[in-house]
Amino acid sequence: MSVEIIVDREKCIGCGKCYDVCPKAPKIWNIDKNGKYYAYNTLYCHNCKLCAGRCPTSAILIKKMSK
Repeated sequence: MSVEIIVDREKCIGCGKCYDVCPKAPKIWNIDKNGKYYAYNTLYCHNCKLCAGRCPTSAILIKKMSK
């Protein structure tokens, strides 16, 4: 399954809750120079949406990609 993880950097507060709850966090998530999280590799994402559900600012949107 192919997904796109969109993080609104304006809303992200860098709390790391998305990373903490993600079963594949080290393979998917990274932190930019401002301490904001972003998905750099969605190949390992299995669309559980735990990250989006845990985000306190609703900064994460997950979309299924059509093949």
